[in-house]
Amino acid sequence: MNFTRWSARLPGTQRQRRLAARAVRRPPEAPAPAGAVPAARDEHGEPSAPGTAGAGQGAGRGLDDLPVRDLLGQVPALVALVHGPDHRIAFVNDAYAAAFGPREPGAPAREALPELTELGLLPLMDQVLRSGRPRTVKSRRVEGRDGGIPGAVGGGTRPGYYTFTCTPVDLKGPGSRRGVLVFAAEVTDQVEVAERLRVSERRQREAAVTLQRSLLPQQLEQPDDLRVAATYRPGGTDAAVGGDWYDVITLGAGRTALVIGDVMGRGVRAAAVMGQLRTAVRAYARLDLPPHEVLQLLDGLAAEIDPNQIATCLYAIHDPNEGRLAYASAGHLPILVRDPDGTVHRTDESTGPPLGTGGWLHTSASVPFGEGSAAVLYTDGLVERRDADIDQGIEVLEEAFAGATGNPQVVCDRLLRAMGITAEHDDDVALLALQHPVRTGHDAELFHNAALDLLGGVEAAPRARAFASGVLTSWRFPRELHDLGVLAASELVANSLQHGTPPMCLRLRRTDRRLIVEVTDGDDHLPRRRRAEPVDESGRGISIVATIASAWGSRRTPGGGKAVWCEFALPETVSRRPARTGRNTA
Repeated sequence: MNFTRWSARLPGTQRQRRLAARAVRRPPEAPAPAGAVPAARDEHGEPSAPGTAGAGQGAGRGLDDLPVRDLLGQVPALVALVHGPDHRIAFVNDAYAAAFGPREPGAPAREALPELTELGLLPLMDQVLRSGRPRTVKSRRVEGRDGGIPGAVGGGTRPGYYTFTCTPVDLKGPGSRRGVLVFAAEVTDQVEVAERLRVSERRQREAAVTLQRSLLPQQLEQPDDLRVAATYRPGGTDAAVGGDWYDVITLGAGRTALVIGDVMGRGVRAAAVMGQLRTAVRAYARLDLPPHEVLQLLDGLAAEIDPNQIATCLYAIHDPNEGRLAYASAGHLPILVRDPDGTVHRTDESTGPPLGTGGWLHTSASVPFGEGSAAVLYTDGLVERRDADIDQGIEVLEEAFAGATGNPQVVCDRLLRAMGITAEHDDDVALLALQHPVRTGHDAELFHNAALDLLGGVEAAPRARAFASGVLTSWRFPRELHDLGVLAASELVANSLQHGTPPMCLRLRRTDRRLIVEVTDGDDHLPRRRRAEPVDESGRGISIVATIASAWGSRRTPGGGKAVWCEFALPETVSRRPARTGRNTA
């Protein structure tokens, strides 16, 4: 076969000719005539005489005079030329022979080119031959004859990657035939660099996810009156972790704070800002402030941490005595509340701008949340999609939440499935579910409330002691716990009578884990614990309460005034013992 007589229609030929003509400089003393092909230079930079051949390589010829065999033979890429329906070998260049070994011309590719079969290129070559259109497959791994690419560092071989392009060609000779030119360009270095980049990004993401998870609660606090569960899903493997977070904080006296937030942006920086905000929220929650005051403090802190970082937050407080959920929002999505009858509605009020904007007075609102109610707090990754409005996502979540039954963890899992959250989801998702269960039977006997209005006067203290003694006796508390509860009620009432103003109320509450004693009055000055001097006749009440109780605290009430409370942890022998029913409930 005479390769010099073939004419190959290869893509990019005209561009290659222009580049070659631009790269070869003409001697100034012998300018080339117009339209002539520039002469190639030899390895010493001297121009060769036109029309003379180099030592078997075609050096010194013009590009139009260079035989196809020599042209393809000098290409460093792998080149194979086949023809006919069974792809018989017409030519393989030196680079191809070095990688896979020499090939016998005329043999069919299925037998003589097993490497193409392993790479899955034969069906592609059939398609190219039928359609007359080139096809490309990228980054195929090639082991080569010696297990890799010859000439690797150290004198050995290494696995390589090639991009294969199959191009149809017309072979003109003794009879017109169609063939396929297989051209393989090595991309090993690019693939290895891309893999190193992927490994680096994966490690950075794993570090950010580890940081994010370490800053989230390792175990949620479980309130007495609520059942809660939360889940966090980082974005897909190609997305950097964000700054979503949640928290559950027990405030004392049976009250619980529920928090969810989202720091915009991704990576370690967003996770670090999230950690600072979450820590600040827990510190502010200990002050037992209303939700809007907590967000007001957090707003100023967010501006100090990073004025360019946008964050949203929703802070809610559940009070079992009032049966309501008070909340305030800084640019966050509304809470979804499911009433006992199954109706789902949003809390659209009290939504201010995101944290860090400043100059905004946040306000609180509340919704009923008694026994049988449930709610979900969530971040935008759960409901926001690129091809739909976020309100549509919230509507879908409402429908899913209306039918999501079971405990809070089951609810979280069902909502994630209903919203299509998978491992490939491109945004972080934080979800917090809570329920106020309806207790019946034995469990109902472990939760009781009793209250006594105090009208003031000298008779209020003995009435409070008698009331507390009767209630604690009916709740079947042991003598030691009974006496401690009566003493705490007496001291708190005495403190309120001396420093507070009417109306006053003594409230006793029993859960399955603790006894809570709380006194409210109309004065908003909060008491503080101080060291009384030996000659002082007062100032020891709060110190006594703080000494005998497991915890104590005080807060301002929404309608004005304050509440001072303490609580006692129930022994294991008492926590599961039901109280007798009767006059103990007021």
